[in-house]
Amino acid sequence: MPDFNQHNYLTAYKGSKVLLTGGAGFLGSNMAHRLVEIGAYVTLVDSMIPTYGGNLFNLKDIISKIHFNISDVRDQNSMSYLVNDIDYIFNLAGQISHLDSMSDPFTDLEINCRSQLALLETCRKINPTVKIVYAGTRQIYGNPDYLPVDENHLVRPVDVNGINKAAGERYHLLYHSVYGMRTASLRLTNCYGPRQWMKDNRLTSQGWLLRLILENKETQLFGDGSQLRDLNYVDDVVDAFLRVGAIEASNGHFFNLGGAPYSLLQQVETMIELAKRGSYRLVPWPPAKKAISIGDYYGDYRKIKAMLGWEPTIDLRTGLKHTIEYYDKYKEYYF
Repeated sequence: MPDFNQHNYLTAYKGSKVLLTGGAGFLGSNMAHRLVEIGAYVTLVDSMIPTYGGNLFNLKDIISKIHFNISDVRDQNSMSYLVNDIDYIFNLAGQISHLDSMSDPFTDLEINCRSQLALLETCRKINPTVKIVYAGTRQIYGNPDYLPVDENHLVRPVDVNGINKAAGERYHLLYHSVYGMRTASLRLTNCYGPRQWMKDNRLTSQGWLLRLILENKETQLFGDGSQLRDLNYVDDVVDAFLRVGAIEASNGHFFNLGGAPYSLLQQVETMIELAKRGSYRLVPWPPAKKAISIGDYYGDYRKIKAMLGWEPTIDLRTGLKHTIEYYDKYKEYYF
């Protein structure tokens, strides 16, 4: 298997066969566009469950250039067929709503644990040389003991989703250490950009804040709005996945993503300034959200920078400008 370095990693995908689970969602569709652009043969699988983020409009520009399979990652027969003869799997499918995981913990367990284990077992038996990159989350750290949070921080989730996502990641790393499979994980922070879920605040609070502003409505910030978050524009996130997939040094590793921290108040004020509409109001914390809030968070991404050459390149103002332009043009398909 050729090893691609930090400078030529994109050439790994030209002519390769790539499978994206959760492919019609935010990250999957943006990654599919990039992979098609660089010459990969792309297959998407998505359950298209209405509340999980899949959107056919996300694929409108590339639908004739990909294979699209409407199926659930929990369907082992379907996945056995789909993983055969694939070179790279970007495993993005999952239940990502923290509140949903608390109200329906068993569904979260089934999607974020059992289906992950089933996918790995299927690959071990049918396609053991495939490279698998898992979409993890910074939520597994829970309330940070220090900032910025590096990969040595304790894993101490504050909700069911965090526990199950941590388990899903460990399954991937276990299959590397025990079976020698080529697996790795990215611990994503707050991602934003075009093709994001915007219908409610279940899957992304940041996207929901932006939607309210674009509709010239008042948005509410909990507490004093000083909670710090780092954000990554989706193009930077896609680049991180492609580096992890192509560069063999990533096998068996997990990596933080991250960027410059901004308070929620700073984020909202920047949105309002760029959109030239909207307003905000500070309100007390709802008890259900306060119970699973992690306070300030921003990640230390020095590991992925040192090993794979990744760092964020798109600043908040530029990313928000591109995002606002996209939704102003296509909001009927997202709002």
